[in-house]
Amino acid sequence: MEPAGCPRGLLPRPCRVLVLLNPWSGKGKALQLFRSLVQPLLEEAEVSFKLVLTERQNHARELVCAEELGHWDALVVMSGDGLMHEVVNGLMERPDWETAIRKPLCSLPGGSGNALAASLNYYAGYEQVTNEDLLINCTLVLCRRRLSPMNLLSLHTASGLQLYSVLSLAWGFVADVDLESEKYRRLGEIRFTVGTIFRLATLRVYQGQLAYLPVGEAAFRIPASPAPAHRGPVDTYLVPLGEPVPPHWTVVPEEDFVLVLVLLHTHLSTEMFAAPMGRCEAGVMHLFYVRAGVSRAMLLRLFLAMQKGKHMEYDCPYLVHVPVVAFRLEPKTRRGVFSVDGELMSCEAVQGQVHPNYFWMVCGGRDAPSRREPQQTPPPEPL
Repeated sequence: MEPAGCPRGLLPRPCRVLVLLNPWSGKGKALQLFRSLVQPLLEEAEVSFKLVLTERQNHARELVCAEELGHWDALVVMSGDGLMHEVVNGLMERPDWETAIRKPLCSLPGGSGNALAASLNYYAGYEQVTNEDLLINCTLVLCRRRLSPMNLLSLHTASGLQLYSVLSLAWGFVADVDLESEKYRRLGEIRFTVGTIFRLATLRVYQGQLAYLPVGEAAFRIPASPAPAHRGPVDTYLVPLGEPVPPHWTVVPEEDFVLVLVLLHTHLSTEMFAAPMGRCEAGVMHLFYVRAGVSRAMLLRLFLAMQKGKHMEYDCPYLVHVPVVAFRLEPKTRRGVFSVDGELMSCEAVQGQVHPNYFWMVCGGRDAPSRREPQQTPPPEPL
């Protein structure tokens, strides 16, 4: 049911938002930037706010679990991508998760990666920018109030963990750079360049089995016994991790990888345009993997070209891109880590399925993604 004063796809004017800000993210200047750049624009656009500073890891998760969401028209997250990960997983942990996840969200870049904000900046039709320019663009998008539904990735691990991703899951090179460069976070965006150089010097190979359900095989191919979910949407394309993947899935024959990346959006950071093929359709995500055997020189060229989204033009035989709706990745050893939305996850078997148009974000400009097939019921209205 559409809330009063909130036409479909638009926040009301005036509107009230809860701002969750991590003062330690990125270069540690998020609060200063909010006061100097964001607040004046919000006041001019009649967006009133309550500002809450997060104090520790998972603080935002705890806050949204307990918050009376009816007080707010939207939740605004100013930090890196990890804080949005906390917020979405906190909403999905609530007893009223089906209603809570419909609360519109907004991403303002305050960290060092800011991949989600960079993607939303691209969807709004802006040029690729960084730092204060990106923050201003994203604030202007909030002031325009336009909403768009977003895909959500549900993940299940061998140890029984269930969680949700709004951006990416990485294993191998990308995860190593993301997490090992954390010590350089005060450098801002350049931390990833430094991390890439260090990791290239000691390039690793990761062994595992990768399988996926490509877009073309998804229609009318539903397992008889889908993987159980504790709460949240039913993963109809997944079977329990202890069982083989269904026969219509594709199993990658190679088992030696440099990296595997599942990506829901276009950017991997503000200066890494990882998916130049554009915004995913509803219920689709990007799967990239790089097979072992790629040279350090080629890998460096790919990452440098990724700044402008030109890496696919190399036609590198080791780099593969597939649009998928589900995947399974089973590492052969415990070596390495997973990075989910930039957050550490232990290395174990994991599988996931994307759910179309599952939550709402402030997103101006370009049209919302369409479904691959006719949708029987429209996505729920934002609250």
